Amino acid sequence: MTTSEDNAFRPGRRTVLAGLAVTLFAPNIAKAAETKVLETKTVETKAADPKIAAKAAEASVDPPLLAGDYAKERHKFRTDLLNKGPAPDKYEPLVAPSDADQIFYRSGLGGELELVAWVSRYERTPKPKPAVLFLHGGNAIGQGHWLLMKPYVEAGYVVMIPSMRGENGQKGNFSGFYDEVADVLAASDRLRHLPGVDPHRLFLAGHSVGGTLAMLAAMSAKRFRAATPISGNPDAFAFFHRYPEDIRFNAKNPREFQMRSPVCYAHSFKCPLKVMHASEETNLQARAALLSKRALAGGVKMELATVQGNHNSALPGAIEQSIQFFRSVAA
Repeated sequence: MTTSEDNAFRPGRRTVLAGLAVTLFAPNIAKAAETKVLETKTVETKAADPKIAAKAAEASVDPPLLAGDYAKERHKFRTDLLNKGPAPDKYEPLVAPSDADQIFYRSGLGGELELVAWVSRYERTPKPKPAVLFLHGGNAIGQGHWLLMKPYVEAGYVVMIPSMRGENGQKGNFSGFYDEVADVLAASDRLRHLPGVDPHRLFLAGHSVGGTLAMLAAMSAKRFRAATPISGNPDAFAFFHRYPEDIRFNAKNPREFQMRSPVCYAHSFKCPLKVMHASEETNLQARAALLSKRALAGGVKMELATVQGNHNSALPGAIEQSIQFFRSVAA
């Protein structure tokens, strides 16, 4: 049976992710942007055997709830990448939008990776400004993602969208929801130390792939005041069952999936969350419900919300809800 979520992500899913902002907010230039949007790139790898991913998913319909703190477990675990290389998406050139500055941040062992981030232009004020670190969907950053940030900027936030290792022709190996978490944390360090930014009002949001990364980052550090993952899958077993071509790690080791699954460490969130999915994303809603059940049992402050629409059309409404949630936590 095919769901609307399947339809949103089948072969053209990466195209949709890059072009959705153009389609939603600038219909007059949507046609011109079609030549720049992302396309699916299949990675040929022994680790991406569909039978392996299917077996992993079937073995854990409900992924296990594991003891221990996720942040501490990250210090002990190293992902085993069997196929090293760039992120699996075609991409646009890394050119900053007209109303943003392009800056760099360091990540990786010893800061070996210099990665690009886009930051909204702002004037310093006597009172430091709150900031939002927004994690883009897909596995490459594009101009369309930046168009989505306008509501945050208009609400008074300094906004940063970071690219990740291996994206847009940059150095580093794509790992799929693991080493990229280190990039998110490194980008958040860069953002919270920008002049005029209030490090005590640093918020985290993300969509789709970025929604999952937002969950994992919110479990990995205490620096975020609140987080709003949007349409992120908290279950890596299910995600990679659907997209085995994105597997670069040793899929024979269930620990690799567990360390990419927020639902396995749902008690480890270190800030309040509002987890949102589109009304047509029935599979994600069920997994979010399991995440919430486990998180609330572990003392985490978490809200669930369903936004009308599909994976892409619900995003503007979800962003508005994230702004309201951030304001409710800290003005």
